[in-house]
Amino acid sequence: MEANTQLNDRRLADAWAELQAHADGGASLDADAYRLAFADPEFLLRRETRGIRFQLEMLKPDLGHAAQGIDNTVVVFGSARYLAPEDAEKALVAAEAQGDAQALAKARRDVRNARYYDLAREFSRLVASESEKRAPADRLYICTGGGPGIMEAANRGAHDVGALNVGLNIALPHEQKGNPYITPSLCFKFHYFALRKMHFMMRAKALVAFPGGFGTLDELFEVMTLVQTRKAKPVPIVLFGSDFWKRLINFDLLVEEGTISPEDLGLFHFADEPEQAWHQIQAFYRL
Repeated sequence: MEANTQLNDRRLADAWAELQAHADGGASLDADAYRLAFADPEFLLRRETRGIRFQLEMLKPDLGHAAQGIDNTVVVFGSARYLAPEDAEKALVAAEAQGDAQALAKARRDVRNARYYDLAREFSRLVASESEKRAPADRLYICTGGGPGIMEAANRGAHDVGALNVGLNIALPHEQKGNPYITPSLCFKFHYFALRKMHFMMRAKALVAFPGGFGTLDELFEVMTLVQTRKAKPVPIVLFGSDFWKRLINFDLLVEEGTISPEDLGLFHFADEPEQAWHQIQAFYRL
């Protein structure tokens, strides 16, 4: 059995080595009917094989999580555009030297918003530190979208204390690499938003949403809708930065206009400090 496995591995390696050698030689990769199907990019990228790509994008991260014992996560969403305080300060110094009013206004805003980077980092450090005290099966691992900004801050907080942490990155023109604080073996790259969202929810035991833009809102309301409609089990949903969220969304208006039920306001809570957000998660699970 072992010899047969090695033989199969060799055949797989040879097939991919042939493709690599072709590419290294500078030759364009033309369609080839004789190429093995699993090593044929033209075939795998056809519209008709999209379902196969769905399956692969579902399976690969699932196996990776399982192999490393990642069963429970705290998912942190937030803006990719918020800078670390040290980077925001450098940008401000540069803008002041440049003397451009628009650049200066942006730099000052970035310095103001950089506090959320520190808060996300502190929250994740707290979760990771507390979880390390528990049995492996009961630990909570930080999971983010794998990009810069708040996502980087959250991964960085777990990295600070040496904890495993997850990044579910998405291939975008302006955001294609995982941030450097993700555990390398848990840094996954997605093409499909839908499959990425499924992986956020599959292991999520809590969601903490920091201020963000369209992507953050999309992810937040998808989770809220799944919980509201009972398509997903209830989980604590924390909106971090009460001033931001209350200015952005008038939840009471939705109740007044009858578009949501009054009890739907209980699906989420506000928090402004890392300890407050963590205590809300603890209270939900009676930890």
